[in-house]
Amino acid sequence: MFFSVIIPVFNRSEEIVELLHSLCLQDCSDFEVIVVDDGSDPPCQSQVDFFLDKLPISYFHINNIGQGFARNFGIEKAQGQYFVFFDSDCVIPPSYFSILKKAIEERGLDAHGGPDAASDDFSLQQKAMDFAMTSLWTTGGIRGRLNDPAKFQARGFNMGFSAQVYQQVGGFFDPNRAEDIEISIRIKDAGFKLELVQEAYVYHKRKNSFQSFVRQGFNFGKNRVNVSRFHPRAIKAIHLLPSLFLLFLLALPFTAILNQGLFRMQILGLGFWGLAVLIHATMKHESLIVGFFALVYSISQLAAYGFGLLSEYLVKVTKG
Repeated sequence: MFFSVIIPVFNRSEEIVELLHSLCLQDCSDFEVIVVDDGSDPPCQSQVDFFLDKLPISYFHINNIGQGFARNFGIEKAQGQYFVFFDSDCVIPPSYFSILKKAIEERGLDAHGGPDAASDDFSLQQKAMDFAMTSLWTTGGIRGRLNDPAKFQARGFNMGFSAQVYQQVGGFFDPNRAEDIEISIRIKDAGFKLELVQEAYVYHKRKNSFQSFVRQGFNFGKNRVNVSRFHPRAIKAIHLLPSLFLLFLLALPFTAILNQGLFRMQILGLGFWGLAVLIHATMKHESLIVGFFALVYSISQLAAYGFGLLSEYLVKVTKG
């Protein structure tokens, strides 16, 4: 068996059904599935048991320890040569594993990460969230659109590494604070080949409310600083852009009072960016409503990420 698919799940029984159904439709069946129920209440065993005669699947219910450590638990139960990790709110295209196996073999990969995309059946809000998280008009654009695939840092919703990598570098160090980025850096530092596999995308079916989406963006910013505690170079110039965007927004009322000329230039720049987001999202999803939603989500995602990074950095500096 080549692949071991490891899926941590917490209180998402409906989502796991859709994910497992998509795994039944794969054109490559050289994989096992390990579902680690990370303390769900109620457990999702009945949903998983429905697939016992459709997939080589194992189910484990554990006390809640966080998705990073739940992945480690799954690895210890795995029998495959290569571990693949999905979040429970993902849906996997039918050719995912055949594409990934070909890339691993032809490119000599030890680890990989893949992008996410929006399916046609996503809600308007889900399409807008996907745009905000993946567009070139936000920092999400660096995910899955790199000229050099070796610069990619894998994300836990769609990533994997070989058993050899695990034996040498170990598992995830943190339960739920950018542990995917941290292990990506550690894998590369150990000399292993981790790259983006552009064609190995998943449909990331986020179920966030607007409030939880903003909170998630805030936590992403904090988590980037958390990773820098292990790897000081984890924060690069591009990760500061959301903070600069936030400061730009906060400065608008003051420049409106102090410098009308500068204020007009700021509004013009913000208007150009906002119009670009609106037009791009509208054309991509053929919906003006998605375009407006995408603009709101993009502004919120950038500002929340920037605030999270700044606030956590101040905590880090204060504590020394």
